Amino acid sequence: MAEPLKNSFGPEIPERLSRMILEVHPAFPVAQFMEQVLHGYEPLELMPRARHIAKVLRETLPSDYAEATRILIESSGPRPQSAEGDGGMATFFYLPHTTFIGSYGADDFETSIEANYHFTKLFTAEFSIRPLLIHHQARTVEKLRTWATDDNVHVRRLVSEGTRPRLPWAPRLPEFQRDPTPVLELLELLKDDPELYVRRSVANNLNDIGKDNPDQLIDTAKHWMKDAHHERKWVIKHALRFAIKAGNPEALAVLGFSNDSPITVENTVIPADAHIGGSVLIQFDVVNPSDQPHTANIDFQIHYIKSNGKSSAKVFKLKSTTLYANERLTAKKRVSLEEMTTRKHFPGEHRVDALINGQVHPIGIFQLSK
Repeated sequence: MAEPLKNSFGPEIPERLSRMILEVHPAFPVAQFMEQVLHGYEPLELMPRARHIAKVLRETLPSDYAEATRILIESSGPRPQSAEGDGGMATFFYLPHTTFIGSYGADDFETSIEANYHFTKLFTAEFSIRPLLIHHQARTVEKLRTWATDDNVHVRRLVSEGTRPRLPWAPRLPEFQRDPTPVLELLELLKDDPELYVRRSVANNLNDIGKDNPDQLIDTAKHWMKDAHHERKWVIKHALRFAIKAGNPEALAVLGFSNDSPITVENTVIPADAHIGGSVLIQFDVVNPSDQPHTANIDFQIHYIKSNGKSSAKVFKLKSTTLYANERLTAKKRVSLEEMTTRKHFPGEHRVDALINGQVHPIGIFQLSK
């Protein structure tokens, strides 16, 4: 079992933070800060710990927000390095700093925008930039437009990651969910960024946009596909993954998958019975009976029984390929039926479908029991 994230954010974090602040602000009340921070600290998870530290910082730093932020900036060191590479969990040291900016800086645009620029180079300001996007949308977007060509990769990534309408762990941006045009204009500047780190963020942002505005997702993907090189094609494919899973025919067409291809499904292998805690092997042949090659996006879905007795389909990705004349391909995957925090299994009849270019091919049923 993975170690909880909060274990990497123990009392040593506020202790180190207080020492760094004291070096540039001798009046900082270290003892008071530590006493308040450690009170009730242990049971808190990662994000609540960061919010708690930020709250105590607000109470122990100068009451003037701009002055307090200046102290945090001046006391910050270089971007941390970890054994895994550029930062890893080590960069989370600055989570209280960005939480402070996001929680208390919405009324001071100039101070907060520059603080976000500074701290995103050390960690990420994808959370703390969002209050500025909500309260000062036009000014923030204009600043982000200039940052899209910044020399620092973490600044460029902030432009796309901070504007994601459905960023995980963060409040949504309803204005951009209604009209993503300002975000799309920023993504246009970043779609061919030299760093995969940025391009992946661009793809995730466009994927978010597609959940609320599928037409704009498809239009953008079609536009970007014109004269697209390998790296941009990857961005488009990654951005379309939710739409592809949903079997959107326009999304499939952008990637060259026709929903009227002659490809068929044969020789299905599904056990009649399975048990919670075990696994199930799904196997089937995909056949191109024609004398012409055809591209195939091959997935399958299991209709899991829910607690209320109804079913909900989950799609499993397999592969995308080209089947040549009369070619046959065996597709298979073993699916765990172990209980997980993200999925609880219930007894009952579970239908299975192959999905070929978004087209549903029923291939069998297994009875799940305890």
